[in-house]
Amino acid sequence: MVSDPYKNIELETLLLGRHLSPIYRDELGRQKLDRSAYTLLTRLQLQGPMSIGQLSEAFGLDASTLNRQTAAMLRDGLVERIPDPEGGVARKFLVTRAGKDRLAGDRRANIRGLRKVLSDWTDEDVEQLAELLGRFNADIESRDGRPWPRA
Repeated sequence: MVSDPYKNIELETLLLGRHLSPIYRDELGRQKLDRSAYTLLTRLQLQGPMSIGQLSEAFGLDASTLNRQTAAMLRDGLVERIPDPEGGVARKFLVTRAGKDRLAGDRRANIRGLRKVLSDWTDEDVEQLAELLGRFNADIESRDGRPWPRA
């Protein structure tokens, strides 16, 4: 390890993203959701229906990127477009039953994988890792101005 802890954190977060990125097949042989679909579906499930503009603001992404990502999710039946429940002009994206099922299946598989990786860790170490990651993300979100909704 490099003696500068900030360089270590930068490297380890890079590697963490690399380890979490690969697309695998689930136990039924279906391809798992790609990272963008997994992230967008999670946000929509936590926050409820959102428009492209709201998604753009929440993620700091341009509308064209989100249009491509949501179009793919529409094609796959993971989301549907609905009128704004609050009467606004923009249509919103709602997670479908199929989207909820795919997300839940992928989340279960991810958690099973984490349990395997962390099987030799103490419960206290696992809790500390969860706490520190939560704190790290919350600090980033507070500086970025785009908090992630948490249950």
